[in-house]
Amino acid sequence: MARPIPIGARAEVEETVELKHTLSAHHPELPPVYSTPDMIRLMETACFQALQPYCDEGEITVGISIHVEHRAASGLGMRIHAVAELESFDGRFYKMRVTAHDGTQEIGRGAVGRAVVHVPSFLDRMREKARSG
Repeated sequence: MARPIPIGARAEVEETVELKHTLSAHHPELPPVYSTPDMIRLMETACFQALQPYCDEGEITVGISIHVEHRAASGLGMRIHAVAELESFDGRFYKMRVTAHDGTQEIGRGAVGRAVVHVPSFLDRMREKARSG
């Protein structure tokens, strides 16, 4: 990464809860509420968008750790708003503070770790791993 990422770099993303985002989509006997994996996906999307403008060509950031609490349920049609903000970094490793809100209350919060990856080099390593495995 040629450009330093300022502490506080942030992004916000939103989505409306649809059936595909609910527990019911995976297990029909469960209630149609926003799933924890979908909340985490939205938080990760916010993290990616916060850091991507600072990446060099061929670079992306990828999630390496997730420590979040899903604190409240949200139903179909609710608008989920996730925010990610850079809290700290160590070399190519970044710690993001994340929150999610459904317009009524905070539904989730925590931290996401991300690392910078050079995509062409990464793909070469994955091909080599597949050949040797």
